[in-house]
Amino acid sequence: MTTTASHHLSPAFPGRAPWGTAGKLRAWQQGAMDRYVQEQPRDFLAVATPGAGKTTFALTLASWLLHHHVVQQVTVVAPTEHLKKQWAAAAARIGIKLDPEYSAGPLSKEYHGVAVTYAGVGVRPMLHRNRCEQRKTLVILDEIHHAGDSKSWGEACLEAFEPATRRLALTGTPFRSDTNPIPFVTYAEGSDGIRRSSADYTYGYGNALGDGVVRPVIFLSYSGNMRWRTKAGDEVEARLGEPMTKDAISQAWRTALDPRGDWMPNVLRAADQRLTEVRKGIPDAGALVIASDQDSARAYAKLIREITGTKATVVLSDEAAASKRIEEFSENDDRWMVAVRMVSEGVDVPRLAVGVYATTISTPLFFAQAVGRFVRSRRRGETASVFLPTIPNLLGFASEMEVERDHALDKPRKEGEEDPYAESEKELAEAEKQQDEDTGEQDMLPFEALESDAVFDRVLYDGAEFGMQAHPGSEEEQDYLGIPGLLEPDQVQLLLQKRQARQIAHSRKKPDSEADLLELPAERRPVVSHKELLELRKQLNTMVGAYVHQSGKPHGVIHTELRRVCGGPPSAEATAGQIRERIKKVQEWATRMR
Repeated sequence: MTTTASHHLSPAFPGRAPWGTAGKLRAWQQGAMDRYVQEQPRDFLAVATPGAGKTTFALTLASWLLHHHVVQQVTVVAPTEHLKKQWAAAAARIGIKLDPEYSAGPLSKEYHGVAVTYAGVGVRPMLHRNRCEQRKTLVILDEIHHAGDSKSWGEACLEAFEPATRRLALTGTPFRSDTNPIPFVTYAEGSDGIRRSSADYTYGYGNALGDGVVRPVIFLSYSGNMRWRTKAGDEVEARLGEPMTKDAISQAWRTALDPRGDWMPNVLRAADQRLTEVRKGIPDAGALVIASDQDSARAYAKLIREITGTKATVVLSDEAAASKRIEEFSENDDRWMVAVRMVSEGVDVPRLAVGVYATTISTPLFFAQAVGRFVRSRRRGETASVFLPTIPNLLGFASEMEVERDHALDKPRKEGEEDPYAESEKELAEAEKQQDEDTGEQDMLPFEALESDAVFDRVLYDGAEFGMQAHPGSEEEQDYLGIPGLLEPDQVQLLLQKRQARQIAHSRKKPDSEADLLELPAERRPVVSHKELLELRKQLNTMVGAYVHQSGKPHGVIHTELRRVCGGPPSAEATAGQIRERIKKVQEWATRMR
């Protein structure tokens, strides 16, 4: 048996390769095909990083199974209405006709199958079960982790597709933040007693990057001072990235994303400059803002119009024209699109190369899906740039882009084990809620964003960090925004190292009074890894927390007193040496009180 299905594909197959089609299989796709044909399993889970070409693999396999009469029809299950239409369009290009409008009754003989959503299966599982019982069916479960989104969806998929002849499960993000089992996925218990999903074929971001299948991602992080008013009427000021309670981080984050402040306009202006640089090498490159809600999306679009003089495409998921707008943006060369959640997963716009993460969703699954919108490479050397607020969770996700994870069915048994992917179901449900430090209740705190500014913080790339803080519009910031959009991965790292060295050398020539950030004179800016600083800040916070119970003073008062006694900026900007001084000082205070 030959494993390549292209011998009977339509002539249109190689003609349009941006989504779901390619004239020749990539090495990983061929490898997955070979394994499938050799083993002929009923269930097969393929995990491939977003942008690697899961659709091409799935449709090639579907074509092969139809051609060899292993199956007689195909059912594709997708997360959204837009995606099921996208699947039908991709399948049509290789001669497989899927009906994306199917709802009930007999299927027209001109079709090879249907494309439906998980929600649709949830409403009528017996309809799809009957179809599987009547004819030999291949079921393609796209982004299979969605079948674990709710108990009803999972049960409906089990009921509907249990009789299927073959089931192909696909995902770019196999992990979930909860412990709902995913139908038709095999779980194997590890040495630690935790059951994790077991893929039949895995092609991770690291491998795809090495093969030139996906773009390297440069993360540009922005900090800044935030000021807001709490429900009690107190005004709070804090800097993004400095140690804070969970509710304070959330409120500072929401303050940054408020379109009426200065943070978003400055970041959008920087992202647009980056887009201009990228378009020198990728003329049709586009940018996407992922917003938290519809009001914010419209406000961001208005800011983009004011900054660039051009209109942004706004995509709202509950609008009938949403799919059409995405398709039109994919085909034209407009600069900007703003969307709420619709473009976070699966929706393919290959020319997207610049992103702004302007949502408060902080789950690793959503972050991976969002970044996946920018990594699809059309030719070697393309780079992607994603702008982030300096939020610890997001920086952690960005630095772990190449870590391959599976879905864990069990919670880690060790108390205090830190793993952002092991969040409980409750934590996932509260991902966008805040914690009231007075009552401990998870509650959306009413607050009023008063003021925000933006400061370029750092660049994260390939697990490493580059650069130091700089004001928007400064020469130092421009150095990083002006990195060419066409570079090999190793060239990106080399160039970032050179830019950082130049920034340090330049800052050392200035007297302290002229330093870009007055609190960070040149001789106090040693380059320390973000991981080391995080550990030191965590240690300081632990010590301060212990001293809170001992002294009865609030966290903020103790941190302020430490700054007064030891000198230096807020913890988020303090050097390793300054943080060590504060740790030593708070230990000294605690010892005296014993």
